[in-house]
Amino acid sequence: MDRIYLCLAHMSGKEQQYIQEAFDTNWVVPLGPNVNAFEDDLAAFVNRNEQKPLSKEIVALSAGTAAVHLALVMLGVGQGDEVICQSFTFAASANPIVYQGATPVFVDSEKDTYNMDPQLLEDAIKDRIAKTGKKPKAIIPVYLYGMPARIDEMMEVAQRYGIPVLEDAAEGFGSCYKGQVCGTFGEYGVMSFNGNKMITTSGGGALICPDVEAKKRVMFYATQAREPYPYYQHEQIGYNYRMSNICAGIGRGQMTVADEHVKHHQWVHEQYVQRLSDVDGLVVHCAPEAYMQSNYWLSTIRFEDNKHTITDGLLPFVERLNEANIETRPLWKPMHMQPVYKDAPAYTNGVSEWLFQRGLCLPSGPCVGEAEIDYIVNKIKENL
Repeated sequence: MDRIYLCLAHMSGKEQQYIQEAFDTNWVVPLGPNVNAFEDDLAAFVNRNEQKPLSKEIVALSAGTAAVHLALVMLGVGQGDEVICQSFTFAASANPIVYQGATPVFVDSEKDTYNMDPQLLEDAIKDRIAKTGKKPKAIIPVYLYGMPARIDEMMEVAQRYGIPVLEDAAEGFGSCYKGQVCGTFGEYGVMSFNGNKMITTSGGGALICPDVEAKKRVMFYATQAREPYPYYQHEQIGYNYRMSNICAGIGRGQMTVADEHVKHHQWVHEQYVQRLSDVDGLVVHCAPEAYMQSNYWLSTIRFEDNKHTITDGLLPFVERLNEANIETRPLWKPMHMQPVYKDAPAYTNGVSEWLFQRGLCLPSGPCVGEAEIDYIVNKIKENL
């Protein structure tokens, strides 16, 4: 079997058409028809809602990390502020907080979704107010591996304390909570189109904005904060964060198969659920509620026993699968355990540490078909 990767990019066949148009018209810069059309496609995608259509606006950017950063800028996060961030996540969720001179405050997860625990979130807010005399400036929940968080409960807490929510939906493209697209509940939402995401622009991301005025302001900061003068004048610090017209062309082609990609990831997950159900002590992570519609960007498993942990047995198991040409990856190491954030405030309950010790991501992308799943499942059972 050729090597089976976690999530390889899969082209629709239409990407080259839009890229060629960019070259033919000489639009090869961070603006142009593809950028505008890609933003329109994304807006139509995220504004779908079973209750009523939304009216969110989109800014296409160079990376999901850039989207997190610009959202923090828009929320006024600065030197001396604190921002609550889910601990169980990739570093890109937290690092932009430090870019702004602020301090991340990490909050642990609840076991059902692997995402931020709403009760622990409120405990953290109360404690930060008691200790610092002011409330955190923002809250960043994450949709880990595509799994919807308990966003209703988190939004209720956030609204009660008057703290804006920035949803990191970098892994949650196409996931829905009660019929509403993840990333559209808070003030801002983040999308990522890295090469291993649900759709790709090779590298890139987007920021979901609340309205047209916010979009205009984000675009201002994303294009070096140039003031409207006939010459270059800058009164604020800006960034070079806009997506190129060529990358946006890839994105336009990808949007033609976006729903198909989501359905395929969900199908792969269901295959793992069925075919690994007879393995004692192994659990495939599933949405705990019917109204949590995960894209299952990456299907994940965890071992309930103590025979396969990071400190005893899991990494040799990963290596045996690697030798069989199967790429797997341990779950994210929580941010509160990372050396770079050893001094950051953290509100923990042991859940993310427990999951990190026992969890593994399995190949889940568009290139994983019936034959690959058969092979992966067989190798998992052979090597346990």
